[in-house]
Amino acid sequence: MPLLPLVTIVALCHNHAPFLRAALNSILAQDYPHLEVWLVDDASHDGSPAILREYAQAHPSWHLLLLPHNVGNCRAFNQAFFQSSGEFVIDFATDDQLLPQRIGQQVALFGALPASCGVVYSNCELISEAGQSLGLHQRPDPRHPGQLHPRPASGWVFADVLSRYFISAPTMLMRRATLLALGGYDEALSYEDFDFWVRASRDWQFHYQDAVTTRKHKHPRSKSAQVTVRHDPYLVSTVRICHKALALCRSEPELAALRVRVRYELRNALYRRQWPEARELAALLAQTRPPGLPDRLLALLRHWPAGPRQGRVS
Repeated sequence: MPLLPLVTIVALCHNHAPFLRAALNSILAQDYPHLEVWLVDDASHDGSPAILREYAQAHPSWHLLLLPHNVGNCRAFNQAFFQSSGEFVIDFATDDQLLPQRIGQQVALFGALPASCGVVYSNCELISEAGQSLGLHQRPDPRHPGQLHPRPASGWVFADVLSRYFISAPTMLMRRATLLALGGYDEALSYEDFDFWVRASRDWQFHYQDAVTTRKHKHPRSKSAQVTVRHDPYLVSTVRICHKALALCRSEPELAALRVRVRYELRNALYRRQWPEARELAALLAQTRPPGLPDRLLALLRHWPAGPRQGRVS
């Protein structure tokens, strides 16, 4: 019987103490036996390190990295990833939970897919801070019977990931070769998923698994919740990723998809009065094609003053 592929789980923790035991127990509950587990704490101050030490002592094959200073998701993940050896990799935030069949199902699915497939992703259940179900990430679309919203995509999805959000990052199983080809996550960024999707989908196919494999917490301290605050802490990184995407575009349909993304981010920047990012996005929009009238108006932001006058009501 052939040896099962080794799967690396990089379990990233930053102040996840209320959710940590359930997350780690979900690793232990996997029906897939060939796992390499890295517990990485990014300088938590809520008791998480003590819980991680407890699990590492109880499971000596698990690796433990307690970082003395907060370095952010990208760098923390890389520190474990480049020491790991799994053929497939899961970036696992320890405020989420893996369902027991998750890894076995996704590894089996990879075995039926071409070598050009770098990512398998799936549906997930959203849960509240108290653990109550909030529904699914991909759910039936009432406007289009038989379809899901957001609509998943499989195959060469570069234009899709530029124009819209449809992947639930916690559900991904990534091929190690894909991550290595990218040099891991970009440590200059404050978050990883959009950049990974853009760079990986240029040269690797993605495949959607129509199954619920993961439970994802929605709570005020989660990373996804931060984009709804008045000042988006990830917008600077998003602008950088859009510049990368422009350099990767090879056709007018791909440029059109990027324009959708840039306009969306520009509206967010204007709403949040993040003027430097708005000016940069307007300039980037102008680079994607000879601008029409609406784009010319938006491009005027390139010459907007450095910020609103003092005393202006926000």
